[in-house]
Amino acid sequence: MTETASLTAIIVGAGHAAGELATSLRDNGWEGRILLIGEEPQLPYHRPPLSKAYLSGAATSESLLIKPRATYEKANVEIISGVRVDRIDRETATVHLADGRTAQYDRLILATGGRPRPLPIPQIEQAERSGNFHYLRTLQDVDRIRRQFEPGMRLVIVGGGYIGLEVAAVAIKRGLKVTVLEALPRVLARVTAPELSAFYESRHRAAGVEIRTDTQVRDVQLDPSGDAVAALQCADGSSVPADLVVVGIGLLPNVELAVDAGLEVDNGILVDEFGQTSDSNIYAAGDCSNHPNPLLGRRLRLESVPNALEQARSVAASICGKPKAYASIPWFWSDQYELKLKMVGLSQGYDQLVIRGTPESDSFSAFYLKDGSILAADTVNRPPEFMLAKRFIAEKVRVDPARLADDSQPLKDLLPSA
Repeated sequence: MTETASLTAIIVGAGHAAGELATSLRDNGWEGRILLIGEEPQLPYHRPPLSKAYLSGAATSESLLIKPRATYEKANVEIISGVRVDRIDRETATVHLADGRTAQYDRLILATGGRPRPLPIPQIEQAERSGNFHYLRTLQDVDRIRRQFEPGMRLVIVGGGYIGLEVAAVAIKRGLKVTVLEALPRVLARVTAPELSAFYESRHRAAGVEIRTDTQVRDVQLDPSGDAVAALQCADGSSVPADLVVVGIGLLPNVELAVDAGLEVDNGILVDEFGQTSDSNIYAAGDCSNHPNPLLGRRLRLESVPNALEQARSVAASICGKPKAYASIPWFWSDQYELKLKMVGLSQGYDQLVIRGTPESDSFSAFYLKDGSILAADTVNRPPEFMLAKRFIAEKVRVDPARLADDSQPLKDLLPSA
């Protein structure tokens, strides 16, 4: 029997980080009780397919499960689903559930994720109560949206980020009439260069999507019953008729439990390189956590599946006495039409953009350089270059922009070892 045999680890949340933590704790030698408490009724499931394969009907809810129930049972993980944790009492090391139950912990891990950022309009409460106004974060959200995905329906999407454009790609294929309203001057403005924005705008417009940038939604117009949104009113005075509305304008980290418990919070729950919060018995991982990244030299709060999984493994190892600092280059992906976009690194502060290949071919890469080194890369339908870009960024490789742009020269030849 080890020293952890009589201890209890409680995981709050049921997303990617939580699901990975539950089994990783066991893999790292935790012999005590493991209790996973999730507010949603399902076992932890993959969220990225929600706006892609699941929305289109190509995936089932069962196929989205991160791990089957049998895996948790084999690891002796207790799961409480469909119940919210209301409060953490640090003095007694107790979590209080919304249904009145309590549970004591020796180690507590907050993997609470995030929730959709609400549309900031006067009639938001009325809109959210209506039957055709949706956010997209959970299986239940998508189930409601899919029931209204009928050919000819006028779908208005607020937000030209990943979620909005992925929904647009699915909807236009299903025969809906799609309009995307983006407040900024271009789509994907927060995550990619103008050249990539222009490429994606052109592909969506070619597919039949109407994209309106520099368009701020001011309010909604309800139908005479008050039970549905009939149109979106824009700041420029225009009105966009809608049969169905999907809003995707970002995520808010779920930090309320941490704030109420007195933990340090600043754009996420502050943790160290091992995922430990300002309370030595409480950890945090995933979208809700703000962690130091030594490879990038600053703190980050990332909304990414790879971050959630890798940080969860680091936390599990550290809790089990095998300190494993989390240090990883961020990466993300997005599927739209036949375009597989994979992004690695963070491009803020770049001073040069190098395009390798031609966007017209739907197969190219964009490299973001600063002082001759690659900060980040966006690759479209080029998986090998995505994998190589990870090395360039992690190893801070300096490159000749002219050679980098030469698509006839293998990218791997630019690595020092080559």
